[in-house]
Amino acid sequence: MKVIWQPSAKKGRTEVAAYIRRQFGAKRKISFLQEVRETTQMLRKVPNIGKIDPLYADRPLTYRSVIINGLNKMVYRVDGEIIYIVDFWDTRREPVNQARQTE
Repeated sequence: MKVIWQPSAKKGRTEVAAYIRRQFGAKRKISFLQEVRETTQMLRKVPNIGKIDPLYADRPLTYRSVIINGLNKMVYRVDGEIIYIVDFWDTRREPVNQARQTE
């Protein structure tokens, strides 16, 4: 399966990585990005592994999410052989407002 990162998800991932770098250092940032890559690889093999995300239930498409390192949510949808990563954010942020900004 092919994975496509939407601009909002790329921006969120970059912001989280920058925060981790500032707060915890470069090694922790590298570890975080490795965990993101591993999760993405896992989605390629088992695309429906994430839970259906209730914040996106009012939308016509099915959105799923996985938690990365206990604090960050990666939201995605599957369309045929393509996985669209649509958002990525720190779960300590206000989730309803965050979900409204996606797509």
